[in-house]
This record gives sequence, structure tokens and C-alpha cells, in this order.
Amino acid sequence: MTKIKLLAAALAIAFAAPASAQQMSAPKPAQTSFDESESRAIEEIVHDYLVTNPEVLLEVMDALETKRSAQQSASQKKAIAEAGPALFETPEGTALGNPEGDVTVVEFFDYNCGFCKRAMADMDALIENDADVRFILKEIPVLGPQSLEAATVSLAFRELAPEKYAAFHRELLAGRGVADEAKALTVAAELGIGEDQLRPVMGSAAVKAALQEADQLANNLGINGTPSYVIADKVLPGAVGVADLAATIANVRKCGSASC
Repeated sequence: MTKIKLLAAALAIAFAAPASAQQMSAPKPAQTSFDESESRAIEEIVHDYLVTNPEVLLEVMDALETKRSAQQSASQKKAIAEAGPALFETPEGTALGNPEGDVTVVEFFDYNCGFCKRAMADMDALIENDADVRFILKEIPVLGPQSLEAATVSLAFRELAPEKYAAFHRELLAGRGVADEAKALTVAAELGIGEDQLRPVMGSAAVKAALQEADQLANNLGINGTPSYVIADKVLPGAVGVADLAATIANVRKCGSASC
């Protein structure tokens, strides 16, 4: 008998006798509330049991965490399915790795995210060692106005020179200091796209739509930090590392799901 069952049994024994006596004297409705003395008795039983068996609390917390994790996973799978193709799409020429790859990794990132900067090495390692992986980037500037400035320039650059977007992304993300409008414009100029070309596009409907779409996708998927990845039917929050990313990709190829 488990500890939780023992607790239930103790409570049942505590109130079985009074209930039986009531039933013998006259039929009454089932007891739905307890008076003050009964409540104190229950509290004492539970208190004494938990003090004697504190490990029960760990069992409860583990069970709660397992339940919450399962609920979150189911919710995210549903959100991924509802997002449809938009989640795994990117403008032509802007995918990293193999644009025709059999597995797509979606990364939500912020140019001022320190973990994103470190995670770029994971992306590059995957691309180098896996000729069939496709990486697409979703810009969610969650770290303040400077991040929004950088993302706005980045998406305008993507509109004008999609074939250079990967180079722009790597250069800006790898840079030291805060990524803001000025720094993003400098990187763009180094790649041949000047401020005079970018300014009209930075306020365009296309750039605004890209920012709104990525933000909405992140909200729907429960993503509130960067980096976060989506692979097949799973959200992987945080800089999980190249090994976990590679293992998830292998699962997708093996069974069609991120978890086999």
C-alpha cells in the first residue's frame, strides 16, 4: 500500500465509526462538511502523517511536475499543429543549411540574447555535420527597444537581400556589445546594403507583419524566452545544446516525432 493510500485509509478510519453510528440510528444525507473539532482532527492526522513521512511531499511534487509537463507538451503539440505551415516557412533564400532539408529546426531568437550568441555555434555545428537539416529563424525582440531596432533592420535587410541574410545574421549576432539600429545598419552596409536603401523598408508592412507573426507564434507556443526551438511536434526551450538538438532531429527521422 502506498503512502498516499495509507493517508486515505487513516482518514477513512477516523470518520468511519461516527458515520456508521449515524447510519444505524437513521438514514441521513452524506456528510459534506465538518465541524470545527472534526476539521482540527483531520488537520492533526494529516500534519502528523506528513511530519512522520515527509517524503510524501516529494512524491506529490514529482507527480504534479509530471502532470504539468504532460499538459504543457500536449498544449504545445496542439499549438504547433494549429500554427500550420507558417511556423516552418521563411522567405525564399533565407533558410540556413539545406533549404530542401528533410528536418526543419525553427529558432526563436533575440540579437541581444547572450545564450542565443552561444547557441549560434550549435546551429553551425549541426549544419556542418548534417547535410539534410534546414534552419529557419524567427526574430522575437523580447529584450527591449534596442533589440526591436536590430530586428527591424535585420528584417528589412532580409527583404532586400535574402541571399545575404545568413551572413548578416551571423555577423550581427556574433558582434560584441549591444545590438541596436546603429550596429545593425553598420553590418548591413558592410554587406552592401546602405541605410538609404533600408530606411523605406524598415517601416514597411512586410517588416511589421514578420515581427507580428513571430510574436504571435511565440505566444501561441508558450515561448517566452530565447533561444527556443521547434522541431517537428516539440518545443525545446533554452540553449539545449547541439547533442539534444541532434538527438531530436534523429528521432524525427526515425519515427516522425521529436520523441519516439
